Amino acid sequence: MVFLRLIGVLVLFAVGAALVMYLFTRNRRYLDFARRVFQLAVVFLMVFMALYVLERLVLVA
Repeated sequence: MVFLRLIGVLVLFAVGAALVMYLFTRNRRYLDFARRVFQLAVVFLMVFMALYVLERLVLVA
């Protein structure tokens, strides 16, 4: 669980930094970077949760 918290903090930091850079420069590549990082974090979370549910199902059976 420490691993997930670390990844969550890093994702928040990366997205926040990219949004702040966008506010200062108005360069759209920072918004694109923030969107990609967020999308990858959501995909990672969905894969992790699927594996977690699968583990629970295997342990019950």
